[in-house]
Amino acid sequence: MSGRKKPLVVITRKLPDQVETRMRELFDARLNIDDRPMSQADLVAAVKEAEVLVPTITDRIDAELIEQAGPQLKMIANYGNGVDHIDVTAAAAKGIVVTNTPNVLNEDTADMTMALILAVPRRLIEGAEVLRHGDKWAGWSPTWMLGRRVWGKRLGIVGMGRIGTALARRAKAFGMSIHYHNRRRVAPLIEDELEATYWDSLDQMLARMDIISVHCPSTPATYHLLSARRLALMQPTAYLVNTARGDVVDESALIQLIEEGKIAGAGLDVFEHEPAINKRLLKLAELGKVVLLPHMGSATIEGRIDMGEKVIINIRTFFDGHRPPDRVIPRKS
Repeated sequence: MSGRKKPLVVITRKLPDQVETRMRELFDARLNIDDRPMSQADLVAAVKEAEVLVPTITDRIDAELIEQAGPQLKMIANYGNGVDHIDVTAAAAKGIVVTNTPNVLNEDTADMTMALILAVPRRLIEGAEVLRHGDKWAGWSPTWMLGRRVWGKRLGIVGMGRIGTALARRAKAFGMSIHYHNRRRVAPLIEDELEATYWDSLDQMLARMDIISVHCPSTPATYHLLSARRLALMQPTAYLVNTARGDVVDESALIQLIEEGKIAGAGLDVFEHEPAINKRLLKLAELGKVVLLPHMGSATIEGRIDMGEKVIINIRTFFDGHRPPDRVIPRKS
């Protein structure tokens, strides 16, 4: 883009130094050095002057905000894979291109999911807390801190996309039996590799699994996909793990079922109303019934840099007059 005016790019949160430096080299980039989440008023001011907005999941880019955008705003280059916080349809109607950063966080998220699958049944956090708080430990005992074996258990994956498939490969190595529910059946080659069992009925799968792991995006169709009725189908010895989006699970129903002993526990990296965390969940964490993480499933240095590089490629491609490789097309109603 040498010889041309650099596009004004407003970045809503602090990104890795390596990414921000490269953006400053290529664009007229306005950084958020303090990493203070932008208010809606800040976002309105940004869309009135920016040619490119680079938001994250913490920013609500709804139709009302997009309507206030100036004619110079040509692109919303999302720093993240999920775009449920962006009204893609409203952006398209105003001629604004939306992009995201897919396929760079699959392995990181699958790693964290596998960690939760191990942590919850094996009571890893409880054990660590005993030593961290300085509690007197009497030493090994044959009946103390007993958890549940993972080897040989049935894992039900809800959403067998790239992350779900990456998780399945890890879980198979841990001796788990792979089951999945998806809008479409995966390729026979993948099923054979994973020895995976497909369930066209989510209800039937939920009733038969030892661990359920959620990996579908947040859309109107997946809101409370795991409803109170469906969660009640799970076995009392089963665990639920969610590293996708909080609103896919009816959180209140999940809490009640764990409190009543009708589900054994849960590992959650996402929450229905984050960053607010239900106090009943925190109580369950104190009791060792759930493991809670602060939405860190994709939080690796390598992953964040890869995300930034995708954002840069999308912006450069667009301003070079070509279709960005990660353009998001509005869903047909």
